[in-house]
Amino acid sequence: MIMSTTSVIEGHPVTRYLGVVTGEAIIGANIFRDMFAVVRDIVGGRSATYERGLDEARKVAMSEMEQRASELGANAVIAIDIDYEVLGQNNGMLMVAVSGTAVVC
Repeated sequence: MIMSTTSVIEGHPVTRYLGVVTGEAIIGANIFRDMFAVVRDIVGGRSATYERGLDEARKVAMSEMEQRASELGANAVIAIDIDYEVLGQNNGMLMVAVSGTAVVC
């Protein structure tokens, strides 16, 4: 499946638009992750733990969207948008939501 943030794919003209497809993933930040993130905030640097969590959530959301596109008979998803939101009490969860247009090229 071709996945693109652009609305056209060079060399692959769209022959059919099948509709909007989405995928979502929510990750919770546990207390140990939070403690290490606070330490990183104080001493500086990147939080590899959070980065891995974000990466995994993004992959899950993209995979879910791809599956939904495939069920519609698409061979590509174009105009993909990726959004991140903080949710929950005390902002304890992060949601990754993706959307795009399922097409046949």
